[in-house]
Amino acid sequence: MEVQAKYYCLAAAAALLKYLEFIQNSVYAPKSLKVSFTGSEQTAMIDSASATNLELVVNNRDHRSEHTLFGVLNHTKTSGGARRLRSNILEPLVDVDTINIRLDSIQEMLQNEELFFGLKNAIGHFLDIDQLLSVLVQIPKQETVQAAEAKITHAIQLKHTLDLVPRLRDVLKECNTALLKAYSASLEDNRFDTILEQIKTVINDDTTYLKGSLNMRTQKCYAVRPNINEFLDIARRAYTEIVDDIAALVNQMGEKYGLPMRTSFSTARGFFIQMKLDGMVLQDGKLPPEFIKVTKQKNNYSFMTADLIKMNHRCDEALREIFHMSYVVICQLLSTVYEHIHCLYKLSDAVSMLDMLLSLANACTISDYVRPEFTDTLAIKQGRHPILERIAGQQPVSNNTYISQGSNFVIITGPNMSGKSTYLKQVALCQIMAQIGSFVPAEYASVRVADQIFTRIGVDDDFETSSSTFMLEMKEVSYIIHNVSDKSLIIIDELGRGTSAEEGIGICHSVCEFLLSLKAFTLFATHFLELCQLESLYPNVENQHMEVQHIRNVETGDENVVYTYMINRGCSEERHYGLKAAEMTALPTTIVHEAKTIASNVSQQLMAKQQSDPETQIERAVYHLATRLIQAARNSRLDTEGLRMYLKGLKRQYEVDLQAAQQLAASMEIEEE
Repeated sequence: MEVQAKYYCLAAAAALLKYLEFIQNSVYAPKSLKVSFTGSEQTAMIDSASATNLELVVNNRDHRSEHTLFGVLNHTKTSGGARRLRSNILEPLVDVDTINIRLDSIQEMLQNEELFFGLKNAIGHFLDIDQLLSVLVQIPKQETVQAAEAKITHAIQLKHTLDLVPRLRDVLKECNTALLKAYSASLEDNRFDTILEQIKTVINDDTTYLKGSLNMRTQKCYAVRPNINEFLDIARRAYTEIVDDIAALVNQMGEKYGLPMRTSFSTARGFFIQMKLDGMVLQDGKLPPEFIKVTKQKNNYSFMTADLIKMNHRCDEALREIFHMSYVVICQLLSTVYEHIHCLYKLSDAVSMLDMLLSLANACTISDYVRPEFTDTLAIKQGRHPILERIAGQQPVSNNTYISQGSNFVIITGPNMSGKSTYLKQVALCQIMAQIGSFVPAEYASVRVADQIFTRIGVDDDFETSSSTFMLEMKEVSYIIHNVSDKSLIIIDELGRGTSAEEGIGICHSVCEFLLSLKAFTLFATHFLELCQLESLYPNVENQHMEVQHIRNVETGDENVVYTYMINRGCSEERHYGLKAAEMTALPTTIVHEAKTIASNVSQQLMAKQQSDPETQIERAVYHLATRLIQAARNSRLDTEGLRMYLKGLKRQYEVDLQAAQQLAASMEIEEE
């Protein structure tokens, strides 16, 4: 749809521009803004609750911490690159071709050290081009000293940026991937040279962007070439004489009192005198009375004199004249630059994207990441939690993940603290990393692109909306149900904990039946072992559990629980594992034993052993065989021998499943007799 047809979108943009004009007193130069429309269908949707739960950009415990997905991947050199990485993490791509183009570029950077370090050095010198452009095209309503000084700074920054283009162009010349070639071609734009030539007719060749207030102040004073404005040249000569007088005054004061004085400068104070006394003792223990505004830090003294204050005032007057006349000249210069400014938007896009790709490549050099493939299956071999891997003192436990169209609903059970929540987040984070064009922490990764990523994690109340834990759960699940699609990835962690066990099981069962009727990939972690019976009712449900080990102390006879953090097939065989966690605390033994007795009695009354009939098991075996054959036909890259071995394995598994169904039928006949 044409942008012109989007009335409310254009109205909101126009209102924003009017706000900037009337409230912030900023007016943009004609034809200087880049306007682009990006629809949500081009990116995956991640709601704010999911972004918070997964700690994509903000750590939930410490907002200043870098223990987030953004913190793990952020090795950017520019502010524009960091912003682009952040926006991509919050809005991953859904177009496989675009993702693969990014992956190709990262792979070339990793394989070509000269390109990797060349880009690293070239991009590290760029300023924030987005911010520079936003202020460069603004026309202030009032001409003030601050506005004039800022405009001169922006002109110097623009020259500094354009001076770096040839260097970046040379680095990209020998690239092979499509994206890097495209950026290399965009840097061949003649308008970069045209703008730089126009700038150099006004700005001195040796003018550059420097750090340090005095250095930058000097650059701004002498930015405009001499002989362009006669009055400007006179003002600069006056400024030079005043600065020389200040230096002479400080030297004279040092000789007069025999003290090691030197001239210093700060934006707030202007020129002032600094002195460091190493082992020297002041006469009478005091500074001479003509030294005023004295500050002391250890042996360092900073102070002024009345004459120096007067000279600072004269210096400021000269600077105001210089900035005013330089501002007039630079505004005339920029008016000729605006017609070519659109190439700078391309430069900003190129630098920020290259910076982001370089950051993702850098992350691969720190950890062992693998390039993902894109199929209709989510298959991750030995996947790791990217944030946990960064902060852990040792290599975290890796796990496999397999979700396909034939088994798209996974129920995960396991004791408290066994790693269910961490595993769920790991899968979601690997999915996001793959969709932004990053390598992922695994030995192998095949990913199905998700158009939406939903999570329901956490048990906190929401005081702002007066919502209890259960109400918050219901709101989030309702949001998922009303927005889910067949291509979504859904992560739900222990739904129904905020209410009674009966209601929790009922809610979970109903939600599961709704979600498993879709083609969305769902991982559902729960403590309600009753939900494991869904596997016997629906062929696309698969039970998995987090394994634990029980080690008995020979001397005391006590049994300790050891968490392996490994996921495996089947439902958890652990019972009353909440009470086992309670045993690890300081809770009195009598209370724990009483709780165990009551829990066992209740379980015997409420839980009856349920078993699927042989016909259902046979149907399930046929269903699993058929779905895996379809997946092999669509996605297999095995050679002839490898494919033969895989098909033999499928046949063996099918025979095992049929044999189990026949044994069940035989045992049921014996029971009936």
